[in-house]
Amino acid sequence: MTTGVFGGAFDPPHFGHLALVRSALERFDFERLLVVPAGDPPHKTVATPAEIRYHLAELAFADMPQVEISRIELEPGGPRYTVDTLRLLRERHDDLTLLLGADQFAGFRSWREPDAILELARLAVANRPDYEEEALSPVLAALAQPERVSFFAIPAHPVSSDEIRARVHDGLPIDELVPQAVAEEVARLGLYLD
Repeated sequence: MTTGVFGGAFDPPHFGHLALVRSALERFDFERLLVVPAGDPPHKTVATPAEIRYHLAELAFADMPQVEISRIELEPGGPRYTVDTLRLLRERHDDLTLLLGADQFAGFRSWREPDAILELARLAVANRPDYEEEALSPVLAALAQPERVSFFAIPAHPVSSDEIRARVHDGLPIDELVPQAVAEEVARLGLYLD
């Protein structure tokens, strides 16, 4: 059974995330796609508690029946690095494909155990129309198994979670950047105001 894996902070999840997942479901023959909110990512500080980000992801992807929101990184003592998450997921799923954006793939060689990641899962790299694909060639050439990397196109969604948090902080609307249920929950919980 082919399983897609898409991780991130999802602080908050936005239409760019949804576009990537929709494009991946159209392009690849996934029987399920796991959205994996980060628990305590080692490479950046995330102020919003993991349980809230998990709930926001549930709201954002609620209308996609093939998508499951995974708690694997939220469990006590759960994995902090992608390679560790994939090792645990391989115990439960045979065939994994890790989804990442082209900007993430550009720094893939600096990730913990990138060659082990490629052993555990194929990579599906989402490329926006405005991203220079030539910048990815040196990364691909440096991998032990470049044949395990596929590229797929996604529509341009010039939005970031940083921008959304800043807009909320400044009292600006985010309705055109996130699903309505996410916008309502951000407002209800008073997220990103301080």
